[in-house]
Amino acid sequence: MEKISERELNSKFRIVDTHAHLDGVKDIEGAIRRAVETGIYAIVAVSSDSESCREILRIAERYSGESIKIYPALGIHPWSLLKDDLESALKFIEERIDQAIAVGEVGLDYWLKEAKKNPEFKDMQKKALQKFLEIAERHDKAVLIHSRGAWRDSYEIVKESNVERVIFHWFSGPEDVLFDVLNSGYYISATPAAQYSKAHREAIGKAPLSRIVLETDSPVRYMGEEAEPSHILKALKAVAEIKGVEENDVAEQTTRNAVQILKIEKPT
Repeated sequence: MEKISERELNSKFRIVDTHAHLDGVKDIEGAIRRAVETGIYAIVAVSSDSESCREILRIAERYSGESIKIYPALGIHPWSLLKDDLESALKFIEERIDQAIAVGEVGLDYWLKEAKKNPEFKDMQKKALQKFLEIAERHDKAVLIHSRGAWRDSYEIVKESNVERVIFHWFSGPEDVLFDVLNSGYYISATPAAQYSKAHREAIGKAPLSRIVLETDSPVRYMGEEAEPSHILKALKAVAEIKGVEENDVAEQTTRNAVQILKIEKPT
């Protein structure tokens, strides 16, 4: 990776992308360079299956440096539970959890076709989430929660655990669950979908800025465009617009939030 210039380091913001699937990002070297130019100084690289857990650890080792830190999060996405050997994955993750900053991406997804057809798959997701929360509790790690279509159940399972540091990723659920999430001391993340998603915008509007972090969920597509970490500015600008505050205030507060909940280094 080429050396980052001083000009690139002199960015307006110092931001954390708290949720990016870097193993799926095309031109990762270029994407990381553009992230630095944008003002991102840290990325939480999340996993989705056993192979991505391995790849995220390799990416973090290769690309972390003085200009940007890549922090791994290890977990199995509910989408991957039917194709992965859960017990082997849990063993792999627990053996390497000290190399990670969080457990994730884990959670529940009731909108999956398999979950709609087979209630047993919902039970499988719940049991898996409980096991991931147990790992997080044993090792004092934050947890990144996927809760699509399963907002109440995800919250209740997390609440029953002793894990205190939790981010409900891309929260678009109902108001009652949102307030339970916030009242329990948990956080939600804002993605570039905050530019247009009614449910996501409503959640961001109702949550205090002190409980919001930023993410891209790269390489997810937003309005036909594949995301990369530098697109964090789209989330930042959307939050500023929704909350009626300055963009710099959003950058400062969300970075402060990320440092607190994830226990990452403060920006220099």
